[in-house]
Order: sequence, then C-alpha cells, then structure tokens
Amino acid sequence: MTRGIKATAAGGTLVAVALLAGSMSAPPVVPLPIGTGDPQTVPVGLVSFDSCADALAELRAAATASVGPYGFGGGWRTLSDRGGALGAGAVAKGAEAAAAPLGAAPEHSTTNNHEVGVDEPDLVKTDGRRIVTTTGGVLRVVDPASRRITGELDLGDGDERLRFTDQRLLLLGDRALVLTEATRETPTGVARRIWGPIGDTRLVLVDLSGAPRVLGTYRVQGRTVDARLTGATARVVVNSAPRLEFPFDRSGTDRERTARNRAVIARAGIEAWLPEYEWTAGAERHTGRIGCDRLSRPARMTGTSTLTVLSFDLTTDRLGDGDPVGVVADASTVYGTATSLYLAGARPVVATARWRPSATDEVTEIHQFDTAVPGRPRFVASGSVPGWLINQYALSEWDGHLRVATTTGDVWGGGTQERTSESAVRVLRREGGSLVSTGTVDGLGRGERIYSVRYLGPSAYVVTFRQTDPLYSLDLTDPTAPRVTGELKITGYSGYLHPLPEGRLLGVGQEADTRGRTQGVQVSLFDVRDPGRPYRLDQWHLPGASSEAQYDAHAFLYRPDSGLVALPVRTGVRLLRVGDDTIREIGEVTHPTTDRESRRMSSLVRRSLVVGDVLWTVSDSGLRATDPATARSVGWIATT
Repeated sequence: MTRGIKATAAGGTLVAVALLAGSMSAPPVVPLPIGTGDPQTVPVGLVSFDSCADALAELRAAATASVGPYGFGGGWRTLSDRGGALGAGAVAKGAEAAAAPLGAAPEHSTTNNHEVGVDEPDLVKTDGRRIVTTTGGVLRVVDPASRRITGELDLGDGDERLRFTDQRLLLLGDRALVLTEATRETPTGVARRIWGPIGDTRLVLVDLSGAPRVLGTYRVQGRTVDARLTGATARVVVNSAPRLEFPFDRSGTDRERTARNRAVIARAGIEAWLPEYEWTAGAERHTGRIGCDRLSRPARMTGTSTLTVLSFDLTTDRLGDGDPVGVVADASTVYGTATSLYLAGARPVVATARWRPSATDEVTEIHQFDTAVPGRPRFVASGSVPGWLINQYALSEWDGHLRVATTTGDVWGGGTQERTSESAVRVLRREGGSLVSTGTVDGLGRGERIYSVRYLGPSAYVVTFRQTDPLYSLDLTDPTAPRVTGELKITGYSGYLHPLPEGRLLGVGQEADTRGRTQGVQVSLFDVRDPGRPYRLDQWHLPGASSEAQYDAHAFLYRPDSGLVALPVRTGVRLLRVGDDTIREIGEVTHPTTDRESRRMSSLVRRSLVVGDVLWTVSDSGLRATDPATARSVGWIATT
C-alpha cells in the first residue's frame, strides 16, 4: 500500500469580509456549474449581500443554475402549511417539585461530548442533583437521592406524533432547552410538491426551579442540524431549503421540465430563501424573518440551502429572536470547541438524466465562527476539502490548526468497476478569511472508507474497513508533514474510538469474518503507546448483536475511576470492566416491556449515567437504578 504526503500552499487568495460587514462590495457570485466538483483544497470565504435586491438576484441565479428536471438534487418533498407553535400552556405536573437541593452535587457523569468545555444536546442530562429526561414526548425531572419523579412537562402540546420523536436537551442550572422537530400534516387531496423543509425546528425553554414550566418557545423554518452550549450561550444550527413550489408534471423532456422549474425560481421573492421564525414569552408572541443584512454567501453557491446559527442566553427567562446569522450554504456536521464553531457539509451537485454525480464531485465545505464571547458568533474563515466526513469526530482543532479526515472515490464498485476510494487527513490553517491546507497524508485504506476517527493532541487514529480493519496511527506534530506511523490489521472495525488512560484506546464496532461480513458487536482494547506498533490487548464480542454507540457517541459511558463501560446492546445495556489489558463482562441491565395501545413492546435502553455510586439507565418505559459493580437492580421508576 502506497501513501502520499503532500503539502498544499494557499493559492488564489480570496478576500473574505467579516459576516454582516456592510462596507465592502461583494464580488459577483459564481453559480456552481453542474458536475464540476473541484478535487483540490481551495479557499471558500464568505461575503455579505449589498441589499435584499442584490441577494434575490444572486440567489435566483445560483438556484437557476442548480435546478434540474426533478428539482434540486432530483428529489421532491411534500409538506403543508405551518402549524402553531407550542404555547406557554403546555401541561405541567408535579406541583410538589422543589428546587434542586443546595450544597455540593454528588459525583456524576456527563454527556459523552467530543470536546472539553462544550456541551452537546442529548436525551438525558444530570447535574448530580437531578436527572432530566425527554422520553415519549415528556420532560421528566427525577431526584436520584429519593428515586422518584419530582416533575413532568408534556412537550407535545397535544401532538401525539411527538411522543415517537427524539427530543434532545441542554441543561444549565435551572434552565433546560429542549430541541425537537415540529411535524407537519400531510396535505389532503392533490399534494403540493414543494422543495423545502418537511418540518420546523422547535425550541422550548423550561424553568426547573420548581414544577417544570415553559418560559418561552422558538420556532423557525428548517430542520435542526445540531447545537452546542459554551458558557451560558446555546447555539443552534438550522438548515432551511428555499420554499419553492415546482410543478409536478411527468410530461415533456428533461429540458422542458428544467425550464418550468427555472420559471418558478424567476418568479420567487426573497422570502423564499429567508426563513420565518416565531418566538413566545408568556403571553407575548413575536414573528419575524431572517434579514438580508444577516445573510452571507460563499463565492460559489447553489442557492439550495440556508444555514442559520441562533444564539440563546440560557440564564434569561426568554429566548428572544435568537440573534440570527445566516449563510447560503449547506451543512450536516457541527463541530464545536470552547472558542470556535465549525459548520461542515457536502457541496451540492445536480443530477440529470444524462449525468450523475460521481465520487470525485464530492467536496466538503467548512465554515468557522468565533464563539469565544457570548452572543452572536462572528464568521472568521471558510475552506473546502475533497471528499466527505463520517461525523464530527473527523474534525479537530489543535494548536491553531484544523485537522480534517475525509474519504474520496467510489466506495461501492460493482460489476467490472473497482472501488477507487481512499481516505486522507488534511491539516488546515487560517489565512485571512480562508482555511488553507498546510499538509496532507493520503492513501489510507484504498478501496475502503473511514468508519471512525479520534484525535488525541498531536496524534490521530483512523479506522477504515472493507474486509479487515486497518487502525492507522498518525503523527500530526508537524502540520506541514503529517505522516502515518503505524498500522494494525484485524478483522471487523471500530465505529467509535474512546481514549483511555495510560496510552490505551477503546473501540466499539463490529467483528467480521475474513470476507468482511459483520458478525456482531465487539469492543476492542488497543495499546497505542508506541505509535509505530499499535496492537490489540483484548476483545469482547457478542455474536449477532449491535450497539447504538457504534454510530452515536452519546450512547457510550466510560468511568475512568472504575473502568466501567456501559454499552447499549440489543434492548439492554451491557456492563463491562476495562482493566489495564483486559475486558471483563459484569452483566446486563434490562427494562420491563411496555404496553402501548395493548401491544407489548420491548423497552430499548438507550442511555446510561452515574450519580454517586449508582448507575442509572434510561428507556421510554422508565429509569432503573443499578449497582454498577454487580449489575444488580436497586430501584425502578416507571414512566409509562
């Protein structure tokens, strides 16, 4: 296997202005031509629009160049008019609930976040004094000391569908911010074919000082990408598609259908691209729309998506308008540090009957914002890299640089066509308003794709897989010359990597046979103290099973003081004890089945946390308190 190391210098300088700076005239927008993905790492930059008229003209031009006979990306989405926002009259129970007890909180676990100093939303949170869950459309507050529910708040506001939707939350003191998608009714009769969001993002600010009660709400057109909490400021990223109603007509040629769609774009007003929002505080209700003065764009854009970054101070009693910042771009990945917020996503390409996007057209654009101070984030730089990201763990900010791991090429093959995929890690630095490459190590896992990445200071560990699992160790100390230092080939793969003390690494994924067919969940303990010789110390394997932790790090719990690992497997949680060089199973925690509409359903245990010396596991049916040393149940709180 050959690997290349290449350093990419900044070229073709693109001057970017700070977001919302209005004095500099923006260079002409370059609509992204069909099928012209740039395989090179290039600066991107953001510029603000001069006016709403200027924004409309440029957005129409970009969208016209992007649209095809079947809309943007060849797809349709069906939706109806917006429903009402959740009001302050949501049903609250538990009037006897008191404020969290004073004094030092018991030792407790936290959400398994990517970076220190940044909290990520999840299905359950604890501050040691209370456990807050959002299951079945209900927010519940549990006192872990008395092991009882002290408050409940119905988040569905009468919408039963929300009981089957994940609702995540952030917790700060006596405030909880709940994030959910507001669903839409499917229209009756002839469906309207609209390119736009299927649902709205809905946020609910809850006061937990007594019985849980709604302080305020926020609703905006578009889907939630993700959120991060730094200090007292929660920043929520929303992706909104333009609200364009394309005709649903199968007659004619691709050229004729494309012409009809372009006519729709030519008639659209600026409001098609500017998301509407509504916020409430008590009896107050306010509406608005993201302003053109809050919108910026990269030099090359498709006009098919708007990213909005909302900022909320969780110490107040209302959400307000979110102080929005908008970027006419796309993103599916949010990565945050204590001082930066990165939005990353694939640059959209358009398919036609004569042309389909290929793997070489895949380009990931990255936008960096400064979040060191509370309030609205400030745009600082953008860039792009070839390929696509597996998740936020493919990104890492360290020592003034951003490291990015991507996969490029065809990962499927088929027929006589061979897989051409390979992966790379690039190191970027900020130059003015651009993120430019300083060095690259590529050629990782030819014919494979990345399954997991973990950066630990100047080192990186990358897992690729097709038939075997190469675990690559990389030295990124010199940003101009990153290099592979070691490689371990074993069967199976790790979908999540977690650092352990004393130079060890824990991998959660799937065992596989020599032909690459998966054989069930496995946990691997690696010794990575010698960067040139990583090896596996021990393995735990359960045939035929899988774990949510393979693709969602929030489902993984590790306690360094005891070596406890809690891992959702099938419907329960497996407890493991990880020693210096061994993995030992303690036992399994399960929850009773539920009777939902006269149907017995197994309770999927999805999260684990520790308060004091008790392990708590969470499912839709309730919370179980368990002795983590023996897996013996010591309490049960039913929620259904």
